[in-house]
Amino acid sequence: MPFDRPALVLAAHKSIRRGSKSFAAASRLFDRTTRERVWLLYAWCRACDDIADEQDHGGASIPGGLDPDSRLATIRTLTELAIAGEATGSPAFDALGVLMRETPVTPAMVEDVLAGFALDAAEWRPRSEADMLRYCYHVAGAVGVMMAAVMGVPADDEDTLDRACDLGLAFQLANIVRDVWEDDANGRCYLPVEWLAEADIPPGEVTKPHYRHALVPLIARACAMARGYEASARVGAGRLAFRQRWAVLSAAGIYGGIASEVERLGAHAWDHRARVSTARKLAFIAGAFIDAQRSAPLAEKPVPSRRELAAMGR
Repeated sequence: MPFDRPALVLAAHKSIRRGSKSFAAASRLFDRTTRERVWLLYAWCRACDDIADEQDHGGASIPGGLDPDSRLATIRTLTELAIAGEATGSPAFDALGVLMRETPVTPAMVEDVLAGFALDAAEWRPRSEADMLRYCYHVAGAVGVMMAAVMGVPADDEDTLDRACDLGLAFQLANIVRDVWEDDANGRCYLPVEWLAEADIPPGEVTKPHYRHALVPLIARACAMARGYEASARVGAGRLAFRQRWAVLSAAGIYGGIASEVERLGAHAWDHRARVSTARKLAFIAGAFIDAQRSAPLAEKPVPSRRELAAMGR
């Protein structure tokens, strides 16, 4: 079925400007075709998040009266229609339909992202480090794989897709360490139970003031993991076209900056939400421009692999 692509692109651009100013700014570094496709992918991801959380662009609540399983079913139904090329009645889901026809994005890639919403619907929490990485894979690493496909990376280029996944994992680890307090307020904790037990932090007590100092080494551990995944991702970024490489390295620097800021602040990291200033973002973008003209340093791929993470829980 033909879609009004310009209208979908316009709606997607409005969505990304509302939902993520940093991502919207970074997307300007892409060539026009890639930029529009990135917006279309963002629109679908954002719509899924909003349905799952009953929010408007991650902000104000929009009570829908549906339980988590019903919200997940809605996401799946609309996504399946989009994959089939059918009109969904939602610009964000129609955007996915357009992407499926313009890029190497596969239904399996989409399914791996949907699995993350299933974990949240089940109120699943990580017990081990591998569990945490599995969650990071489905909510961010799998999106990184889709992003690489949007940039034209073939579905059979396993190593580059692995590296794109690694960048998503680095991003999500940064989100986890930044949002410990916010997640706790919503009854969630994405740090592994085993890590908390090793630090003698009881379940549900992670944000108690007297456990802040015990939490700091766990945050440092997660940040070190994020740096390893980011280093791996930079190798894959080196295989992209220049403007794509510049945009990806800019985003890597900005998200890495968030994790570094949380780590630097130590026990005070959650007094206020850690952010990267506009000046620092511009510095990261400028640095990425220089890095994009150099050969990426070699870096080993962390374990477990993308395939192993995807297979967990099946």
